[in-house]
Amino acid sequence: MEKQLSGIHHITAMAGDPQANVDFYAGLLGLRMVKVTVNFDDPGTYHFYYGDEEGNPGTILTFFPWPGAHRGRRGTGQATATAFSIPAGSLLFWMQRLQDAGVEMEGPVERFGEQVITFYDPDNLQLEMVAHRGADARPGWAGGTVPAEHAIRGFHGVTLAEQNQGHTAQLLESIMGFRLVGQEENRWRYESGDGGPGTLVDVLHLPDVKRGVVAVGTVHHVAWRAPSDEQQEAWQAELESIGADVTPIIDRQYFHSVYFHEPGGVLFEIATDPPGFAIDETVENLGHDLKLPPQYESLRPKLEKRLIPLQIPGVGQVPPQRVGTLS
Repeated sequence: MEKQLSGIHHITAMAGDPQANVDFYAGLLGLRMVKVTVNFDDPGTYHFYYGDEEGNPGTILTFFPWPGAHRGRRGTGQATATAFSIPAGSLLFWMQRLQDAGVEMEGPVERFGEQVITFYDPDNLQLEMVAHRGADARPGWAGGTVPAEHAIRGFHGVTLAEQNQGHTAQLLESIMGFRLVGQEENRWRYESGDGGPGTLVDVLHLPDVKRGVVAVGTVHHVAWRAPSDEQQEAWQAELESIGADVTPIIDRQYFHSVYFHEPGGVLFEIATDPPGFAIDETVENLGHDLKLPPQYESLRPKLEKRLIPLQIPGVGQVPPQRVGTLS
């Protein structure tokens, strides 16, 4: 069957303090808390999903927060920068907002004809904002802490740091269907699907840079969009045929996933667009309660007692105050 990856589905990173993470992404950056759940492999810790109003693929940045865990190190074999898309006229707004919040920031610089600023979250995760005219094709969320006209419009792209760009490029172009659309010095840009914001991956050739260490403040994996289960199954079969270390299909409740490492070491995922984040709460109430997968629902009282209560802008406390009275 003909198959295509239509862009970035989500990007998952590792964080330290959960409340500091919420304050930064839902507070300062104005992203919507789309889902508060637990790490399906470690249910005693949270898994946060931030995104746009409806939690659309291509806008979702997720975190595993582990308080007290050690910091990682950016390097090769990693996704080292996550870039958000913002309207062309919003660059000064964001520079001022980040400066007022005391956030370390670099730029702006021009990259592929667009203006880019680089900044860092409380765990030193490297982030970017790319100001460009195409950002307005996706609406800004009007219900957050940032005016809708300046709100983040999902991902622009992601940057991979590689000791050998060619090996990664071969997988992207020959197997995954990406197209080379530009090169500036040691940076190659590829796009997938229909192209444009949310479909872009930059590959940096850094032969002399040490390999990174994935821990707090680094990206754990990058997920690419498959529009259906059937296409995901076809991708899994093709990856198996080339000897990739692809996993079986895993049910993540809001999407189905397979994982594999690209030649440079970055962990990739192929995730399905359906069923989406509105299967267990309405769009209006996304992120308003702790949602658990069925296998952990019986553990809710214990998990709500163990998990740190969160204050989410526009929502209040999650889990609700009853956590303090559980025995």
